[in-house]
Amino acid sequence: MAFIKWIVFALLALAIATVLAGQLGFLGGRMPDDLGVKDGRLKPPSATENSVSSQAGLYPDHPMRGYAEIAPLALSGNGPATIAKASKLLQAMPGVKIIQDNGDGYLYAQCTTRWMKFVDDLELWYDPAHKVVQVRSASRVGRKDFGVNRQRVETLRAGLGKVG
Repeated sequence: MAFIKWIVFALLALAIATVLAGQLGFLGGRMPDDLGVKDGRLKPPSATENSVSSQAGLYPDHPMRGYAEIAPLALSGNGPATIAKASKLLQAMPGVKIIQDNGDGYLYAQCTTRWMKFVDDLELWYDPAHKVVQVRSASRVGRKDFGVNRQRVETLRAGLGKVG
């Protein structure tokens, strides 16, 4: 019986330590230094199940291509207007901080979870060649995102569909 109590105590201590580490910002990861648009492409999807990208198809041999594939965002007006609408929608979401939105058709936001303070990097780019907004959302740490990045993009897509 003492062994079981010890295991329960150890698990409880581990849970408290993990939440504390998150609250102190130790689980946020580092901002990638290779974000942005290069040669008409956003950064490739992550090598694990923790990202989505509307440009995953540009990387046919990528191991997570199937998991990461998501449709680009349709325009709601022109490209810059769509990015501006997306920016407003993102600012209303809890934990989202717009880092870069220069009005040039590219937006970068950091999305932080409430309790563990995990950070996801979200990029939107108006692709004038295809007349869509390309999107990439990826977790900085962890091997799985449990669908959070996909859900965020789909919530944004739904919001853009409602904005007139």
